[in-house]
Parts: sequence; C-alpha cells; structure tokens
Amino acid sequence: MTPDPTAPSPAPHGGSPFEIPLHPLRLTDPPQWLLRGLQDFLRAPAIGLFFGGCFVAMGWALMKVFQSAPAYVLALSAGFLLMGPLLCMGLYRVSQALERGEQPDFGDALLAWTAKPGALAIFGFVLLVLEMLWGRAALVIFAVSFDGMPDFQGSLAKLVEPENLGFIVTYCGVGAVFAGLIYAVSVVAIPMILDRQVDAITAGLTSLRLVLTQTGVMLWWGALITLLVGLALLPWFLGLLVVGPVVGHATWHAYRAAVGTAPDAGTTGIART
Repeated sequence: MTPDPTAPSPAPHGGSPFEIPLHPLRLTDPPQWLLRGLQDFLRAPAIGLFFGGCFVAMGWALMKVFQSAPAYVLALSAGFLLMGPLLCMGLYRVSQALERGEQPDFGDALLAWTAKPGALAIFGFVLLVLEMLWGRAALVIFAVSFDGMPDFQGSLAKLVEPENLGFIVTYCGVGAVFAGLIYAVSVVAIPMILDRQVDAITAGLTSLRLVLTQTGVMLWWGALITLLVGLALLPWFLGLLVVGPVVGHATWHAYRAAVGTAPDAGTTGIART
C-alpha cells in the first residue's frame, strides 16, 4: 500500500541522523517544487503577500545599511537570502496545512516558530555564528585589498572597477564557501525541525547529507533559488513580494520530496508525487 503523504509525521527518531532515509531526486524535480510552491501561494495569497512584504522591507533595510557600511552589506544580503528557510517558517506551516487538507491560519503561520523554539534557537545560533564569521572574513578581505576600509560613498560602481578584480575574485570565492556551507546545512533543516521531532543537529546533518549525496540536484535547486531571488531584487526588491513566498513554499515541497519518514513509521518513505 502506498503511504499517504498527507499523514502526520512519525514519532521522534531515536537513532543516528545518518539512518534517516533520503529519497533519490531527479534534475526535473526542482521545477516541480517551484510549481507546487506557486500553487500553495495562490491558495493562500494573503499570507504569502504578508511574508513577501517582510522580505521587501528587509531588502530596503539592507539598502540603508549599504549607505553606512558597504563592507557588510554583500555578506549580509547573501546571508539573508540563504537564511530564507528560517524566515519562512510561516510559509512552511501554510504548505503543511494545505498538504493535510486543512485551512491555513494566519496566526498559526505567524507563530509557527513557537512550535520548536529550542531546536530553532540552536540552529539559528549556528547560522548566526556562520554569518558573523562570513562578515569578519569580508572585513579582512576589504582591509587587505584596500589597505584599510575604503569609502565608496554608497557606490557599487567603484567596487567593481577593473583594478579591483583580485578583490572581487577573493571576496566571491570566500563568500561562495560560506554560502555553500549555510545552504548545505539549512536547505531542508528548518522544514524538518517544524515537521518532525528532531533536534537541530540531526536536522542540520540530514540536510548536509542530502547535499553531499545528491549534489547535482541540490546545486541545481540552489542555482534556481539564486536566479529567481536575484531577479526579484532588481525592481527595488519588489519581486520578493511574490518570489519570496513561492520559494518558501517550494522549499517545503523540496523537503517532503527528499526526506523519508523515520524507521519506526513502518515504511521506507512517503510517496513521491
């Protein structure tokens, strides 16, 4: 008998995170996740637009930061985008409710983080440490490349002049390392914490194992997210009003497609649709 994908999640997993089964993924799966994310957004547009508005507001806030501290803004903006799963807890809750055939509730979505505050706090602390290290590395690169902190007076054009090619390559290389690490440990971790009785370490290691074992698909998924969010930033961050919630909902479907049920559920995983 095919397991019901809308059934409640299994009991807590008591074994190693490396024992949690993972589904094989295909390169055609990520676009399907986005399609399902769009469908979820259209089924609960008001909630989605609220969270999308929060993304837009944070984008505007980052612009203000750039005016006073340009050395921080690139790492912070990239970290902000990669920490989307943590910010999209409400969207995951909406997708979870729709999956179960329930009516999404705005209050429940807004307070979704209260379901697992301990695990989320630990995981958030790990992400915060990584962000702080990323920011510190960015400052060091700025200082070494320019013999001190330059004053760009809010102009990105000065930052990307040809004579700064070495700085750009180094900065992007270091940023890619931190971005990849944050993505690897968080891509399905937050939805997993929300959906199952697991601790932050188990969720993070499961996410990392997924990326390491199915690297091609997960790189493709990360590239799609980066492309869509990057395009959404262009019109004064206004694209995030829709792209943000759609990607958030899609991340829930990525988690459900990739992570199997716990061994004590009596099955090897949920059905893939």
